[in-house]
Amino acid sequence: MMRVHTLVLGVLAILTLAHCSQIRYEGYKVVRVVPQKGEHLLALKSLQEQTGHDKIDFWIAPRQVGVPVDISIAPALFQHLYASFTLWGIYPVVLIHDLQEKIDAQKQHVQIGTEADFEYNKYHRLTEIESWMKNITDTYSDKASLFEITKSYENRTINGIKISTKNTPNPRPAFWMEGGIHAREWISPATVVYMTAQMLDTYDSDSAMKEFVDSYDWYILPVFNVDGYERTWNGDRMWRKTMSKHGLCTGVDPNRNWDYKWCEEGASKDPCSDLYCGPKPFSEVEVKGVADYIKTIKNVKGFIDFHSYSELWMSPWGWTTELPEDYKDLDAGGKAACDALEAVHGTKYEHGSIANIIYVSSGSSADWTYGDRKIKYSYGVELRDKGQHGFLLPEDQILPSGQETMQAVIALAKFITENP
Repeated sequence: MMRVHTLVLGVLAILTLAHCSQIRYEGYKVVRVVPQKGEHLLALKSLQEQTGHDKIDFWIAPRQVGVPVDISIAPALFQHLYASFTLWGIYPVVLIHDLQEKIDAQKQHVQIGTEADFEYNKYHRLTEIESWMKNITDTYSDKASLFEITKSYENRTINGIKISTKNTPNPRPAFWMEGGIHAREWISPATVVYMTAQMLDTYDSDSAMKEFVDSYDWYILPVFNVDGYERTWNGDRMWRKTMSKHGLCTGVDPNRNWDYKWCEEGASKDPCSDLYCGPKPFSEVEVKGVADYIKTIKNVKGFIDFHSYSELWMSPWGWTTELPEDYKDLDAGGKAACDALEAVHGTKYEHGSIANIIYVSSGSSADWTYGDRKIKYSYGVELRDKGQHGFLLPEDQILPSGQETMQAVIALAKFITENP
């Protein structure tokens, strides 16, 4: 136990000397460590709880003994942590040698465009995505429309797309999909945008797609955390949270702010933590706005919150490792999705409950939709990859991610229809 405190206190002492406004990452390394025993796991969890993302950033949180943990580490801390881990018998493997170089390499390929030349194999800024949303709903106005959810903390409008065809009788069941709740996870909005386009662009030419789209009213939110997403383009590529102010610190983890088992295990009450749950449930106008909108939709049968990374298809619960009463059906739906996904490009996703295959996290979206709104088939999905690129997934993986995830959602929707 003494070693645990020595490691954490040593790191905190160095952090007090560091400047808090760091938004560039020259010399930062992303390393993977594998805790070999409970003491290692405890040290890593303590470290995560007491540090913000600017100097030590847990890309993959500590979960279980023997399960890898990915950490971004500032140059001032790297030697200290590397030596400590090695002394214990935890041998770090460097995944990314210079984080800023990786960020620059990703951004140099990004070109600012307009809705007229929107490319689905590129990452796009918020204004481009908003222009695309208006353009595609205008183009397919017979079956798609924009809906306004709320205003963000920085007064941006949060819009979604509703797809509702006239080929089957109303009322149909509803299905909600969202991306970009965590700002830095760019592959999430990119994948949601691609799938939305496929649902509309291929509707008339693909009978399987037509059947899929006709089976539900679709509510699709491409970019949930609009303020945070904009910050990743204009300030800090690795930003995760919202942009609300809390003393000297900024932001709340919007996937720890939902009013179900709020701020229990797997969340932090420290405003500077990346896992900060907020001062109260639904403190974030974005989260409350989305929750209030979901409450207005009748007969919602499916919910998916897309994240990255780790390649996981996850069902409730997040707040406890205990399984919900519907787990057998939930996991069978996850398996159907994973099987369909793998058939496209061979990508192998794991499926299971959130707390058991990634980590305990209270106050999450999927737990709220399942536990409070009784949406049986509620999921959180971690998209590509498994850590080679992490949050900086190259653009050449956008289309493969969209293609395989599209087939997963089609399979899941069919499973839900057949197993209500």
